[in-house]
Amino acid sequence: MLKIAYHPIYTHPLPEKHRFPMIKYELLPQQLLHEGTCVKENFFAPKTPNSDCILAVHSKTYYKDLIDQSLSSKAVRKIGFPLSKELIDREVIIADGTIKASEYALQYGIAMNIAGGTHHAYTDRGEAFCLLNDQAIGAKYLLDQQLSKKILIVDLDVHQGNGTAEIFENNQNVFTFSMHGAKNYPFKKEKSDLDIDLPNQTEDIEYLQILKATLPKLIKEQQPDFIYYLCGVDILATDKLGKLSCTIKGCAERDRFVLQTCKDLSIPVMCSMGGGYSPNIKTIVEAHANTFRIAQDIFF
Repeated sequence: MLKIAYHPIYTHPLPEKHRFPMIKYELLPQQLLHEGTCVKENFFAPKTPNSDCILAVHSKTYYKDLIDQSLSSKAVRKIGFPLSKELIDREVIIADGTIKASEYALQYGIAMNIAGGTHHAYTDRGEAFCLLNDQAIGAKYLLDQQLSKKILIVDLDVHQGNGTAEIFENNQNVFTFSMHGAKNYPFKKEKSDLDIDLPNQTEDIEYLQILKATLPKLIKEQQPDFIYYLCGVDILATDKLGKLSCTIKGCAERDRFVLQTCKDLSIPVMCSMGGGYSPNIKTIVEAHANTFRIAQDIFF
């Protein structure tokens, strides 16, 4: 059974200018249930994880200052959200969703988090709406629990996974692969184990050719026993924060290729949704819903 992390706190209200991107976390599970792609039993509610899981990735000082809401004003500006207890609790619960979804992926071959993909969070700071790095926390948890020996992070959000690259810079058990817009944020990028910088207006054909030429070769070289997939839909031409020009159909083909590759090679995969900022909320929900539809089709 496809297991999906979802908690009502995912839709935590923010000031008006930040509220729009959060709507998808409420609408996406509703759409999946309405169309019959999922049933209530597919969803599970994450809770607050043991802080040791978070401290295995993030520095003690940063996490304490975050929990205490005592970060400097400069650090809060880098995050981009006005901090509140509810927002911090939300991020912690998202991390637990990814930890538990990682365990479910080992059992069922795949599992997903409606939220997550907070790849701009560094060891010692948050950035760009990311407070804690959920997939990094999940990956370190699997390694520490000896549930995995080699992890591949496939980050296909339009923005480089700079925080993830920094966190695992010296960890030979995690290979970070980010394929993103060259001219997109962050403008000063970190060094992933493999970065592919795409020019503005890259369309479906070129995007998919590069991905299909890269991922199988990478898996063969690295021999991962677990994959994290950050499947942001901000690669769409309609996205307000992205500079690529993919279509919904191309985005779905991307997801199908990644998930089918994992299935064919019997590598468990955990998916976090990542970004999506098209002006029409229906576009965002449809593009994200495709990922769940394809997962059901391939794995179940």
